[in-house]
Amino acid sequence: MADTNYESLIGRADVNDLEAILAITNSDVDAISHAVKSDFNSDFTWNYERSRPALSKLYEKAKTSQWNVTTDLDWSIDVDIEKVVLNNAEANGRMFFQDNDLSHTSFGKWTEKEWTQLAIEGNNWTMSQFLHGEQGALLCTARIVETVPWIDAKYYASTQVMDEARHVEVFSRYLNEKLDGHYPINAHLRMLLDDILMDSRWDMTYLGMQIMVEGLALAAFGFMQQMTTEPLLKKLLRYVMSDEARHVAFGVLSLQEYYKELSGAEIRERQEFAFEAAVRMRDRFLQQEVWERMGVPVKEALELVLLDESRAQFQGLLFSKIVPNCKKLGLLDAGDGWLRERFTEIGVIQFEDWADTGEEYEALDEVAKDRASA
Repeated sequence: MADTNYESLIGRADVNDLEAILAITNSDVDAISHAVKSDFNSDFTWNYERSRPALSKLYEKAKTSQWNVTTDLDWSIDVDIEKVVLNNAEANGRMFFQDNDLSHTSFGKWTEKEWTQLAIEGNNWTMSQFLHGEQGALLCTARIVETVPWIDAKYYASTQVMDEARHVEVFSRYLNEKLDGHYPINAHLRMLLDDILMDSRWDMTYLGMQIMVEGLALAAFGFMQQMTTEPLLKKLLRYVMSDEARHVAFGVLSLQEYYKELSGAEIRERQEFAFEAAVRMRDRFLQQEVWERMGVPVKEALELVLLDESRAQFQGLLFSKIVPNCKKLGLLDAGDGWLRERFTEIGVIQFEDWADTGEEYEALDEVAKDRASA
């Protein structure tokens, strides 16, 4: 990936090209496994001196904030997903574009039953993508343990491997026990995870997973945690967010040091990779698979989604962690400010001065708060 630019990575000069977005699909959705070929070094270090206090502090926080999927959550709570989505709509207003004039579209004759089923499918799809993304994080963090050159970072990354295994477990259990309707991994998400795992440079694993994927996940979990009326999911997401905040902080604290050593050309490669990741993550939230399952023309549905102002605001908020973290790393304005221009182009630059996760992870430790109050 080191010899490419962002247009060749994205495959289009216009990031809003709907035909290009729809052209990315999965051809093996029924496969049980998916192999990603990669070539990287497993690096030992014989320097065991703890020389990075910020990472040591993060490691200590991780050791005391572990939680147990089986015992720390109340799995006896009954989840009636139809009732949940109706309660969510009553509490938060309608999602998608239901209140628009749809008389001229395929949705013009939909009843409340179809809209409710759409909300159920959207919920199942979202939880499925959370699950697949967490497995991607599990593989990436195991890679970081092998490839990062500092002992402080290896220590912390090992705790994140446990965190990610717990997240895969908890989302899998919630899908299997409380919901009814799995979805395969979204093609845009899988393509991004493949790119992260195929790159042999340890800092690109950090950038792709810790900053971009985990940063967006932290914002998405926070949004869903605020919106849902379902108590089991609400607590589940609070606890997952406690871990995710540390994970993003790990990326910020590590890369901030390393990126000071890179050349302008090397930084430009990281800028292009960050933007590519941002576009792919934005595209995955268009939920093509949901529209296909609902039996409506996907292109027509996506045209309506892209024009919906409330949906655009939601998608913009998903980048509220990514943009300030990229600024903290010096990627936003490095060189000629290329990444600033690209984030302006996709409408997310307004988040640049929000708190970066390297500073706020302790405030998001809901596990520690619950234990202190108990």
